[in-house]
Amino acid sequence: MSWCETMLLFLLFALSIPPSSQAWSVDYPSPISNVPSHWTNNNATIPYNATYADGSTIRAILVRQNPAGYAPSFACGFICAAPCDRAFLFAVFSVSIGGSSTSAPANTTATLRVVWAANRHHPVKENASVQLTKDGNLILRDFDGSLVWSTNTLRGPIVGVNLADTGNLILFDVMGKTVWESFEHPTDTLLIGQSLRQGKRLTSASSNLTQGQFYLTVLDHGLYAFVDADTPQSYYQKRFNVTDAVVQSKMNISSDEAKNGTAYISLLRGSLSAFASLSSTRIKLFNISLPWPSSAQLMSLEEDGHLRLYGWNGLSWKYLADVLNVDPEECAYPTVCGEYGICSEGQCSCPTGNSGDILFRQLDNRQPNLGCFPATPLSCDLIQHQRLLPLPDVTYFNFAHDWTTDEESCMSACLKACSCKAVFFRQQNDSYGSCYLMPKIFSLMHYEPGTIGYNLSAYIKVQMLPPPPSSKGLNATAYHVGVPVLVVLICVLLLFIKRAMAKRMQEDDPFKGIPGMPTRFSYKQLKEATNNFSKKLGQGGFGPVYEGKLGSVKIAVKCLQDIGHGKEEFMAEVMTIGSIHHINLVRLIGYCSDKLHRLLVYEHMSNGSLDKWIFRKNQSDSLSWTSRYRIILDVAKGLAYLHEECRQKIVHLDIKPGNILLDDKFNAKISDFGLAKLIDRDQSQVMTKVRGTRGYLAPEWLTSTITEKADIYSFGVVVLEIVSRRKILDDTKPEGSTNLINLLQEKIKIGQVLDIVENQNEDVQLHRAVIIEVIKLAVWCLQRECTKRPAMSQVVKILESAMDTEASSETTSRDDICDASSPLSPVPVSAR
Repeated sequence: MSWCETMLLFLLFALSIPPSSQAWSVDYPSPISNVPSHWTNNNATIPYNATYADGSTIRAILVRQNPAGYAPSFACGFICAAPCDRAFLFAVFSVSIGGSSTSAPANTTATLRVVWAANRHHPVKENASVQLTKDGNLILRDFDGSLVWSTNTLRGPIVGVNLADTGNLILFDVMGKTVWESFEHPTDTLLIGQSLRQGKRLTSASSNLTQGQFYLTVLDHGLYAFVDADTPQSYYQKRFNVTDAVVQSKMNISSDEAKNGTAYISLLRGSLSAFASLSSTRIKLFNISLPWPSSAQLMSLEEDGHLRLYGWNGLSWKYLADVLNVDPEECAYPTVCGEYGICSEGQCSCPTGNSGDILFRQLDNRQPNLGCFPATPLSCDLIQHQRLLPLPDVTYFNFAHDWTTDEESCMSACLKACSCKAVFFRQQNDSYGSCYLMPKIFSLMHYEPGTIGYNLSAYIKVQMLPPPPSSKGLNATAYHVGVPVLVVLICVLLLFIKRAMAKRMQEDDPFKGIPGMPTRFSYKQLKEATNNFSKKLGQGGFGPVYEGKLGSVKIAVKCLQDIGHGKEEFMAEVMTIGSIHHINLVRLIGYCSDKLHRLLVYEHMSNGSLDKWIFRKNQSDSLSWTSRYRIILDVAKGLAYLHEECRQKIVHLDIKPGNILLDDKFNAKISDFGLAKLIDRDQSQVMTKVRGTRGYLAPEWLTSTITEKADIYSFGVVVLEIVSRRKILDDTKPEGSTNLINLLQEKIKIGQVLDIVENQNEDVQLHRAVIIEVIKLAVWCLQRECTKRPAMSQVVKILESAMDTEASSETTSRDDICDASSPLSPVPVSAR
């Protein structure tokens, strides 16, 4: 850095310091840090740490003290939300600091509030680090060195980072110009002067500060709030009216805004306003007046979907108003009464049948707002025994994707579609109307007849059990039997039924007597362990997975809802994984076989499935190459054990990223053995029906004659996905690039194998040679002829560098592996 640049930087630093009458204690960190800087998340290297009254822990690395009472002070650093479980976010948060205090910033009883966070999707552990690098990137790494988040700053050169008095975290260049700022990347909060631009989201935070299920976004025709689902559902809209918009001068608008040319909303003193910048003019689209105008305000999208305004009262943030004002009674908010719950004047209830049958139950009788669940889960295999329960005077917060038909056809379409959970029909004339099929149901709303202005019919799908076999009637001769004999026969029959039921209750265990089986639990035990199945971790192939606790041990409970078809998978999974143990296989702790309930109890894997990490839209947040290489090796070891070290060969048949789970240290373990097949050691192959997932199926599925080599093909696909960080089949890619294997063959032809890797950052370039070798190994596993694929033990040795690809392949040379003529095309077979 030149002498002039150094002096300019010093001048900028000096100008950022408040006057001496407002100077902060020398114990506080500076709000500015220069390049390069490095901070490690522990008490030894960050002395400015403490615990708040609610249990939250902070470690501040930058502190901007504002005048006491007038505005909050802000800090940037690591924060662990209450109750702190040692999972930290790198964030900007408001703190209350006395002007003459010499104590650490966290020694206050004021409420802590996070206004921006970098890694809500991936909290980091103790000894994680933040680094301001020489090339001007601000980088967050976890304790194991894996990349969690980065500013990806391309403009520069950057000379420092500054925490402004507005709460904006800024990277600036030698001229003092902003190169990157947190205000351009909002999370759940907008501060005064901050904007939410078109294409970006304000996403709610849950109670532990991780990412919630609501988001607010600006589209080209309005401001919208959604609850996130497979198909997001909107619960708030404020449309733009460009024709009547007010055109304003462009004099006070930044050049960056002028170049944008898109709509945005801004939190200003006293208002939330929407604008669009067009050429030399700024168009005001709407204006929402806010109470108590002040420069110390913030607006937060919270975990219940409300957008709330807060003002600073000198010590903490005070609630002022609900900005969206969706519904005075709150019934129009999607989760006010939980899934399937009906909201009426702020009270929650469950749908009921006309005959008084209990078709839905509350998750918690003491907390009706948590929602309801079907007394009998819906099953696609028993779709013929489903019916639609009418819900009089009930409506929904969102109607979208309608089609015109008659009411009978609308109802019939829902009954035929396994994915349909409810249906609404809005009458337009005597014959036709709008039909809305709902694949997911949040809270429903009761309305008074005649208040919505149109005729609406609402139905919710319920599962009925198959009727018992019809009685053929008594034999004709029975009518001539005397009454005493008939009474005796009835008594004997009742006694027999009673004993049979008692014996069945004692022996209702399909695995009783099988040695080495895991613990059997009752349905009641697992219901209590999961707090009435209240926290859903995800959705598996045959049912949802819930988090629970047995004592102090966290568990994951999979509920098999596929009542008919699921029994085969249930037996397979318990028999298969219950008797084997390996560090790279998810451990089956126990199971439940209780009447219609079949559940599997696994060890809890805190980081979820692999697909959530490698298919991220923001690739800078994905796993480092070191972590991904270790995951590939872990999966290979797990498969090698199944194929070669068990008494019977176990073929998994559904290897894919969704069935690879990660623990808290990102160790990989194979899960979901519902489709597994056992092959005796004296068998070379097994005949089976097509099963698995499209894109991962080996070519031999066309003959249904399967060996363990089918898993090796799937493993090769998974390796390509881990390396490239894209899906094997992706219709969002340009034509010719939708199939990853076809794309790889084209790149092999022109000698540019590494081109399949998306976002070739510094981490990829550093491990370029190793990544190419791993791609070659994947290609070997993807050979169309199954005999040419390696055994998994060979794959493990190669990955552990015990032997290289050349030395270990007896049937295929390294040149052959990368030969463009090698048949690697995927199999066009549709499956689960």
